[in-house]
Amino acid sequence: MRVALIHPAGSNFVPGKRDVTVVANRMPPLGILGMASVLEREGHDVVVHDCLGPRAPKGMKANVRAVLDARPDLVGFSATTSAFLDAYDMASAIKEARPSVLTVFGGVHVSAVGGALLGRFLAIDCLVVGEGELTLAELVQGRPLREIDGLVWRDGEEIVVNAPRALAPDLDSLPMPAYEKLEGFPRGYALPPFSYVRSPGATLVTSRGCVYRCSYCDRSVFGRGFRYNSAEHVYEHMRLLRTRFGVRHVNVYDDLFTTNRARIARLCGMLADRPLGLRFNCAVRVGHTDDELLGMLKEAGCLMVSVGIESGDPALLERHKTGVGLDEVRDTVARIQAKGIRAKGLFMMGLPGETEAAIARTSDFIMSLGLDDMNMSKFTPFPGAPVWETIREEGTFDEDWRLMNCLNFVFVPKGIESKERLDLLYNRHVKRFYCDPAWRAKLRGRLWQHRATLWRMLVHLPSFLAAKRHFEPGRSP
Repeated sequence: MRVALIHPAGSNFVPGKRDVTVVANRMPPLGILGMASVLEREGHDVVVHDCLGPRAPKGMKANVRAVLDARPDLVGFSATTSAFLDAYDMASAIKEARPSVLTVFGGVHVSAVGGALLGRFLAIDCLVVGEGELTLAELVQGRPLREIDGLVWRDGEEIVVNAPRALAPDLDSLPMPAYEKLEGFPRGYALPPFSYVRSPGATLVTSRGCVYRCSYCDRSVFGRGFRYNSAEHVYEHMRLLRTRFGVRHVNVYDDLFTTNRARIARLCGMLADRPLGLRFNCAVRVGHTDDELLGMLKEAGCLMVSVGIESGDPALLERHKTGVGLDEVRDTVARIQAKGIRAKGLFMMGLPGETEAAIARTSDFIMSLGLDDMNMSKFTPFPGAPVWETIREEGTFDEDWRLMNCLNFVFVPKGIESKERLDLLYNRHVKRFYCDPAWRAKLRGRLWQHRATLWRMLVHLPSFLAAKRHFEPGRSP
């Protein structure tokens, strides 16, 4: 069977503004690249089409033509909440042009919402719920639909929900992602500005699942357990990126990268003993970081560590991210930097229960930490997250899937008077961090290290200036 796997463009920025997200941070779609490898291993012909890729045509119709030109028998879409409707528009156009094509949807939004989607979106033939590699492989092999775990499908007017797919116990048994199927990889893809000192870059995921239950996280696909690739497998994955594609920096996007200490110690030892000539970034959770581990990360080539902090208000932390306290955050950041590793704080604004006073406390806390970098996302309630069940009781919620991308405020907590006020507060406090003289002095001292980022910003200067203007505070209402 000939299969086309699609990464839809979706909605990635703010309505009415230029979308600069792919210029600043264009990430390879690892999920469908992994599925492509599994299907090819089974002998199928697979095409990967990234609608956000550097060589993708502009506009939905042009991308549909590109997919149809590949003459697929099955088209699979992996979609987030904000990308789902864009993916559905493509699926509808593909079905209209070639009704015999089987359309299959998977991803976190599909896994959270489930079979109800088939009742509303008639151009979708099947849903893959949960981990998709084996479910999709059995579907492509032609196994009877009723026998495929993890599949939701339409039998006439009936929506059939099969038994759930068991989680893959051995992640090492899955092949490496098919990076070679991405046109323009790796040079056409980019890590976030100032997050690397060598280019090109790539992304990597080495584990699945999370044992914690933060209020805003959807665990519909990978569950609440914790499974991981072995240190040997991760090393070989990095070696593949370095030797075959010339990658010089890797961002590891695991939720709990350092949870299994023995695994990380072994990986760091391998990277230190047999260097690959690349640097990497990763994330740690407060409480899973000690000085010895940080020293190993540094020796292995770690440039920057991200810490999920979310808020500087103790009451909000207790409610939304239990087990993380402000004193522990301060200690973790200080110890990261003491080892010569950069510390990046990850925060979220607009959580249920937030007030202007809480936002001010978070802003002051951020400034007190002396972070090397910071990311402030806009809280977005997602189907499948614990907070979803009561979100409409907590404030006003505009369930516009296209805007549910952590870049727009679709939810306004009761403690904030309006979305406009929340946007203003967001812009003010983000700009406060990046205008801080101490942070700017730190950046100036590293500008030569970041010449690859500076060159990229120069090439795409109009887009970066447009993004900068978005954070102008404007006049307070």
